[in-house]
Amino acid sequence: MSATAAKENFYSELGRNLAGLREQGLYKPERVISSRQGAEVVCDDGRTLINLCANNYLGLSGDEETVRAAIDATEKYGYGLSSVRFICGTQTVHKQLERALSDFVGMQDAILYAAAFDANGGLFEPLFDENDAIISDALNHASIIDGIRLCKAARFRYEHNDMADLERQLQSATDKRHKVIVTDGVFSMDGTIAQLGRICDLADRYGALVMIDDSHATGFMGKTGRGTHEHHGVMGRIDIITGTLGKALGGAMGGFTAARREMIDTLRQKSRPYLFSNSLAPSIAGASLAVLERLSASTVLRDRLHDNTAYFRKAIAELGFTIKPGTHPVVPVMLFDAPLAQKFAQRLYELGVLATGFFYPVVPMGQARVRVQISAAHTRAQLDQALATFAQVGRELGLLTN
Repeated sequence: MSATAAKENFYSELGRNLAGLREQGLYKPERVISSRQGAEVVCDDGRTLINLCANNYLGLSGDEETVRAAIDATEKYGYGLSSVRFICGTQTVHKQLERALSDFVGMQDAILYAAAFDANGGLFEPLFDENDAIISDALNHASIIDGIRLCKAARFRYEHNDMADLERQLQSATDKRHKVIVTDGVFSMDGTIAQLGRICDLADRYGALVMIDDSHATGFMGKTGRGTHEHHGVMGRIDIITGTLGKALGGAMGGFTAARREMIDTLRQKSRPYLFSNSLAPSIAGASLAVLERLSASTVLRDRLHDNTAYFRKAIAELGFTIKPGTHPVVPVMLFDAPLAQKFAQRLYELGVLATGFFYPVVPMGQARVRVQISAAHTRAQLDQALATFAQVGRELGLLTN
């Protein structure tokens, strides 16, 4: 086969695979938004829709105070650093934000990354080797899985949120030098909150560290929004917290790891995504710092989010839909069939509600759903309109009879 034919064969195969995804109803289209992120958005077709699928938990992504803080930081520090941190890419705003993040989540120090994916990707390899063990929840985020793959430590996986199986895996790893239990604080597809109290008890019993990815919790879980460790009353018992600036904390991008100083110093010296990526944009650092100051001063947004979540969860269940139980603003409306989830989301869009269908491999086979995400920015009228639209689509597709 000639070189030209070999290339064409490669691209033809890609085309066939994409066509297969479309035929199976598994192709993921991208909705294009032409406005700011918010409780309502304007799409590129000019229509205004109620937005139920952003990680904008506290409604700060398009908020005027957030935008103003980003502009102020840009005017003071410029557009970007054109450098990594250890060369000439560290500004005062980066150090201020790291101090504020570590204080907010109750840790000694923090390190910034371009994304939470990088925080998880750059965590394990510098800290653990073939003498150590990583014990990971089966449904942990892809970034955790990829980070663990880069590390030479022995890998143990426990069944999702199964404490008996976690203990079995810890027992299997007793001969290892250091052990770390790794879990999402909140599992983003289901809204399930990790059992951190029991996890910490097991860690104490078997001499293990505990690491949580709190991306879907920082800013609003717990009495003052510190995260799942505050929610479960285990602040001071968690060794490593990774998280994001791209969800509740303003919604742009950026991630962090918070831990004891010697661990953070080690990551500054050895963590590859930190060493070889440009510094976080000053606008993001400045806006995130302003958001943390705002959240430390008041729980109004957190309280509004939890009120909205309780209202929507109760109402959607009363309509007759199956939802995953819980209290988190991630509300999975279970449809179980992938093409049906796609069809349901498309009909919602046509009727003025933006929500996304999820299916394998993002969620397990046979667990397709439309995932709703509630925001503090949603008004009660918007939630009522969205609920009425869900009811209409449910009746049209034969899912509801009343």
